[in-house]
Amino acid sequence: MTHVRSWRSLLFILLGIAGAPLVAAEPPEARTLELWARSCALCHIDGNAGPPRVGDSDAWQPRLAQGRETLLRHTVEGLNSMPPLGYCMACEREDFLSMIDFMTGGLEGAPMGATP
Repeated sequence: MTHVRSWRSLLFILLGIAGAPLVAAEPPEARTLELWARSCALCHIDGNAGPPRVGDSDAWQPRLAQGRETLLRHTVEGLNSMPPLGYCMACEREDFLSMIDFMTGGLEGAPMGATP
């Protein structure tokens, strides 16, 4: 349980520094937080190389409009500056979907938990 708390604490600190909203529709699982912190946070916290920042509704809306399956495909195949698999070579389909849900959770139009 301490491991989960430490990841949550780190996550909230990172998101707070980035100015992202700290409210998600549902708390992510510890595995999602760990994978996200190791692979996605580097770019999606402060927008390095142009990805949408966590919680930035305006940046996510055009992407959300393309659908969850497209977001997954872009993650797996890579897009623009994001390499294939988004730096998470150990991630499975469900891991990617959970991280996408985490980053878009609570945003208008987010298909949280929808089956693509």
